[in-house]
Amino acid sequence: MARTESLAGQSQASPPRVSGGLPALGHIAEFIRDPMAVVERGYAEHGPVFGFSLAGRQVVTLLGPEYHRFFFAETDAALSIRKAYPYFVRMFDQEFYFFGGPDEYQRQRALVLPRFQGRQLDSYVGVMAAETQRLMDRLGDSGEFDLVGELGPLVMHIAAHSFLGPDISERITGFFAEFRRFSAGMDPVLPGWLPLPHLLRSRRARDRLRIQLQELIDERRRTPADPPDFLQTICEAAYSDGSPVPDLVRINLILMIIWAGHETTTGHVSWAVIDLLQHPAELERVRAEAREALRGAPPADIKDINELRLLDRAVHETERLHPVAFVVARIADRPFEAGGYQVPEGSMILVSPALAHRLPERYPQPDEYRPDRFRTDPRGMRDLIGFGGGTHRCLGVHFAYLEMKVILTMLLQHYELELIDPDPRPVPGGHTKWPQSPCRVRYQAR
Repeated sequence: MARTESLAGQSQASPPRVSGGLPALGHIAEFIRDPMAVVERGYAEHGPVFGFSLAGRQVVTLLGPEYHRFFFAETDAALSIRKAYPYFVRMFDQEFYFFGGPDEYQRQRALVLPRFQGRQLDSYVGVMAAETQRLMDRLGDSGEFDLVGELGPLVMHIAAHSFLGPDISERITGFFAEFRRFSAGMDPVLPGWLPLPHLLRSRRARDRLRIQLQELIDERRRTPADPPDFLQTICEAAYSDGSPVPDLVRINLILMIIWAGHETTTGHVSWAVIDLLQHPAELERVRAEAREALRGAPPADIKDINELRLLDRAVHETERLHPVAFVVARIADRPFEAGGYQVPEGSMILVSPALAHRLPERYPQPDEYRPDRFRTDPRGMRDLIGFGGGTHRCLGVHFAYLEMKVILTMLLQHYELELIDPDPRPVPGGHTKWPQSPCRVRYQAR
């Protein structure tokens, strides 16, 4: 168990250290090259609580549902999310969202949360279906494509259409490529002040996107949308106390929602296709369920999606096996005890969805693709942390699940699909764990 407490008079036992590493640099070289190798070795050597060093920074990893609950519950208390992600501050702003502190985070979160609930969430299903149909119209009846190469832009177009209007991808030149350049600033290891090409490209892309989004906001103020959409709501929003919202906050909220959804959903939906194609019996069950529930039509609303229970379990099983956020970090703002060990203030605290989702004591036969495990163990879904947890769980998680199910249902209804590259692997290093390209599928209209 983990708990925060005064350490006066107690044993000073530190978490056991992962083998390897160098005297001054610790494990940083190996962690940059293959972070999961360090984490997996630590678990194999020491169990759910262990430590290693990244160039002088002590890192403590906590694994398992009880530690995860502590990790997410203590965020903004004993554990700081702001200090753990300095590169997000560079990509956005030091007063933006959770970087501005717990109160400011709640103020800004309240501006967009209603757009991800109830009827508003239901209204996006038609957009998801229309954009997926547009992709299929462009692909035609047969051919081949790279999963990330096609599904990445599709996810971006769905978010852009849902939140900024149907013509936004045409109005912002190179919309998808610009966001990819912006994403390159997500570097958790190298200092942000280094004049490295990928960091410079990210800042320049951010500045261009800010200018273009400011122009959209100004235009909406001159000519409001009726009925109001997501962008119009953001343009007119005020804080709950009536105070005005700075335009930089509005712009950063739009950037964050589109960027974060793209980073996570692109990987998850691509892995979901791979998992189903590698397991034909599960694929046929998902297809049969869709035939019975939808009668060949695309999903029209959340009620349709809720009928697809096999698909829901399949999507969550993919999240379990292939979480694209392979580690989640915080910084200890005060000392605490975990598993009988004492963790000092200033330590970096990690949980690892990629490893925790495969703990055999929590998920029997952890390396097997078995969506029905969630039929007998529904709590297993709630223990997944691929989209984070607690107050800071991804704001758009339900949007993401909807989006994946709409895309998968329509592709699987319309096409016979076959993996050309039969054993896809995740992108190496410290990057978001999308399938590494080329990851091609061959398709033929059914």
